[in-house]
Amino acid sequence: MMESSELKRSKDSPNSDESTRRSLFPDEVLERVLSLLKSHRDRSSVSLVCKDWYNAERWSRTHVFIGNCYSVSPEIVTWRFPKIRSVTLKGKPRFSDFNLVPQNWGADIHAWLVVFAAKYPFLEELRLKRMAITDESLEFLAVSFPNFKALSLLSCDGFSTNGLAAIATHCKNLTELDIQENGIDDKGGSWLSCFPENFTSLEVLNFANLTSDINFDALERLVSRCKSMRVLKLNRSISLEQLQRLLVNAPQLGELGTSSFSQELTFRQYEELENTLSNCKNIHTLSGLWDAKGIYLPVLYPACTHLTFLNLSYAALQSGELAKLLPHCPELRRLWVLDTVEDKGLEAVGLNCPLLEELRVFPADPFEEEIIHGVTEDGFVAVSYGCPRLHYVLYFCRQMTNAAVATIVQNCPDFTHFRLCIMNPGQPDYLTSEPMDEAFGAVVKTCTKLQRLSVSGLLTDLTFEYIGRYAKNLETLSVAFAGSSDWGMQCVLGGCPKLRKLEIRDCPFGNAALLSGLEKYESMRSLWMSACNVTMNGCRLLAREMPRLNVEVMKEEGSDDSQADKVYIYRSVAGPRRDAPPSVLTL
Repeated sequence: MMESSELKRSKDSPNSDESTRRSLFPDEVLERVLSLLKSHRDRSSVSLVCKDWYNAERWSRTHVFIGNCYSVSPEIVTWRFPKIRSVTLKGKPRFSDFNLVPQNWGADIHAWLVVFAAKYPFLEELRLKRMAITDESLEFLAVSFPNFKALSLLSCDGFSTNGLAAIATHCKNLTELDIQENGIDDKGGSWLSCFPENFTSLEVLNFANLTSDINFDALERLVSRCKSMRVLKLNRSISLEQLQRLLVNAPQLGELGTSSFSQELTFRQYEELENTLSNCKNIHTLSGLWDAKGIYLPVLYPACTHLTFLNLSYAALQSGELAKLLPHCPELRRLWVLDTVEDKGLEAVGLNCPLLEELRVFPADPFEEEIIHGVTEDGFVAVSYGCPRLHYVLYFCRQMTNAAVATIVQNCPDFTHFRLCIMNPGQPDYLTSEPMDEAFGAVVKTCTKLQRLSVSGLLTDLTFEYIGRYAKNLETLSVAFAGSSDWGMQCVLGGCPKLRKLEIRDCPFGNAALLSGLEKYESMRSLWMSACNVTMNGCRLLAREMPRLNVEVMKEEGSDDSQADKVYIYRSVAGPRRDAPPSVLTL
């Protein structure tokens, strides 16, 4: 006789009937096998094989990733997956990072938490990106899930350090508190003293982007108690002397985000810090180094031996300082720097980092037009010659050439992410004054594994013809100040079968381009268009033709009523959202 649990699963599954052939595998075996699948895409594919696999995948899944909080409702999620213990949830469009989304746009987590508290009382992990979360929501989270272990907030807003205090007070089993690049109201560092004195489970603590002074005594006691701590990322208020005291208690750290690296040290303090860092044998990730002074960088050398990730995006190092540091990092795979290192610094990268796989170069002064430092095509080319394994790049510069990009991708043909940001909109090849079409044509022709592409510079429709013809694995495309006509966008929508996210701003694409993707949008996660030539009538027509899409228009005060200023389109099984502010029209 069928066990009651099997009977329940059979009734819960879609298209259940007696004639459906049962799996040759017992449920327990199938669920055990599926539990070994870590990719959410693989698990989703498995669930489509047959009824039994659907059920087994449903009941064995413990983690769910939701790329858009409005693509589904919490009620649907909890029905579909009854045993979830870990949730990753994304909210606002990426352009909210550039203040292009209204402050009160939405993406509030509280309604999700209320449903989770009823259906997932065993929830252990919550990872949010670009969501709104209040102190009240954080307190509700802290008291509603008795075995809660991990909270990660990235680019979220709406909360203060009072909410962190609630987490510290009530989450007795917390192993991870990761607070990164959030719009947080920092009311002081006393929240750290809310961890109970017998609390010892913390493994990850990141408060690098908080601005106020913290209660160092409470932090030191916390670090000394938590013997399993492997990630510690500090804010700039911690002195180097205090950093040394913390590291004495945590030699087991694998990831370290240092505090400010600019205080004056006596010889004894310098020697103590150097000795302490030399005892940290497991460090593979190093970040922080706020306002680093070159005179103190040698203190890091003993800790660099096994580094695989070096994040210098808060350290305005000069080329000579970087050149002295890199020979001590023979195993480096990922490097983030500011453009203050200039081309000479990137030449040092090419000479010293043969294993490098990811490079990000950020602008130190993105809005300064009369720049006295920066990187050019020469630095990028130098890296490509010395780092043949490079497959991820984010590169901000003020000039580039078609020939340089062609050389770069010839040297590094395995790029999966190529994000080139020429900061002057509409900048041509500065040597030939030609558009940058052939540069990105070379990228998509050579890099057959390309998944993410950001284009910039003076671009005609030819660039988009190349993308549509050759970028068959492309999933995310970001476009700004580019293109000649609707044809460009039509080429992309018609030619990139795996496209999932398309982000467009300040381009001449209009209704014809928008409506050319009618059959494409339901297979995509989202489309963003702002400052383009799309009209309200075009958006209404799209919404009418594709009722399963949410078509949202964000209107700016005083704008033309016929124009769609900012358009955000995404698929949803939950229907139109009910919390849109007056400035967001849902068609």
